Amino acid sequence: MSKQNFAKMTARSDWNVYSIKGSFMGSRKRLLGIGLFAVGSLLFAACGGSDTATESVSQDATAVADGPACAGTETIKIARNNWTASAIEVEVVKQLIETNLCNPVEIVDIDENAMIAGMSSGDIDANVEVWPSGFTPEEQAFVDDGSVVNMGELGAVGKIGWFITPNALEQFPQLATWEGLKDPEVAKAFATAATGSQGRLLAMDPSFSSYEEPVAKNLGLDFKVQYSGSEAATQAEIIAATEAGKPVIMYYWMPSAAVGKYNLINLALPKPTVDCAAETDKCDGDYPEDILFKVASAKLEAKDANVFNFFKNFKFTTEDQLSTLGPVEIDGESAADIAAEWIAANEAVWSAWFN
Repeated sequence: MSKQNFAKMTARSDWNVYSIKGSFMGSRKRLLGIGLFAVGSLLFAACGGSDTATESVSQDATAVADGPACAGTETIKIARNNWTASAIEVEVVKQLIETNLCNPVEIVDIDENAMIAGMSSGDIDANVEVWPSGFTPEEQAFVDDGSVVNMGELGAVGKIGWFITPNALEQFPQLATWEGLKDPEVAKAFATAATGSQGRLLAMDPSFSSYEEPVAKNLGLDFKVQYSGSEAATQAEIIAATEAGKPVIMYYWMPSAAVGKYNLINLALPKPTVDCAAETDKCDGDYPEDILFKVASAKLEAKDANVFNFFKNFKFTTEDQLSTLGPVEIDGESAADIAAEWIAANEAVWSAWFN
């Protein structure tokens, strides 16, 4: 990804200064039926490990002296979702389990549509970052019937929302509030060749449980939703549009290194009049703050009680996310390497997870 005309921030402490109301990474789901169908095929395509070899962490993630024996034999399958924080957290979990409990860990690249169904069947063992705002009633049903277990809070607070580039507010001061989007001149300024006379509202991955289309419609905004396809593609569009002097309005979240890097401004929307997860078509307002949580298959405890206990104890706070997101999202370092650095620097934290 091009970093032209943007100052590169490399010091680890720099990533801690980004403010947060409370993290995309939003939880995002679509139709449960799609998920049930997709889980089998996605599991066959699962990644057997990290993108970068993790053997280098073996000397850092030394076994905990007072913890359980390093005698695990069952392969643990962890769901990895399509956003950076998930990738980092999964690497931390993989490296710690393999080193301290000796279970082989398989990383399963899977979207949220299929993840919970996969846990219910036992094909996936756990996921460590779920966003409540996108956790559908159909998915909650698996928790209610006992086949999926809520493993407690992750320790991070997230906020999905609509963000604008700084030049948008400079060009249109009326965007100090969301009502400024109703101005026809404002909508026209956000238009692209693909959206015609309508403004473009840039969403991200269509598999996310996002509400951009119904919100734009129900608020009476003359905007058309387009999907970038990924977080990296959205960042590339931010750079290209900014260099061309064009404003961008987009779906994004906090905590995120990109929000601070590109000085994105959260455009507060009105409070919705419905539960957007339950009545998506009627959604007419902002995303709530999300207290992120963890989930696991109910079958995991019998499969390996030590791993089950580890997931219950695992925490990755907002501060942990902010300290690790920047090096991966902006500097291009691998999630595996940054996870290894975090492990080396935080033994006093993670050693308690094995007790």
